[in-house]
Amino acid sequence: MYDPNVYLTVSLSSLAGLAMVTTAGLSGWRSWLALKHQQLDVAQDAVPPMPSAGSRIEIADLKERIKKLEAIAAGVDL
Repeated sequence: MYDPNVYLTVSLSSLAGLAMVTTAGLSGWRSWLALKHQQLDVAQDAVPPMPSAGSRIEIADLKERIKKLEAIAAGVDL
């Protein structure tokens, strides 16, 4: 019915189109990964934020508890 060359031409054209789409997708994926790596590098170089007042109070409370426990371990009566 059809010439075998038509089937071969359509198959090769489809394969070439699939290869182009795959190459474009891979290029986009690599660019996206590079962007994410760059964002992570920038985030690591940034100055860490100041601790909030609540966390500073918790740290002070923990230090006080440690002093009390050290005093108890040393046998000092508070």
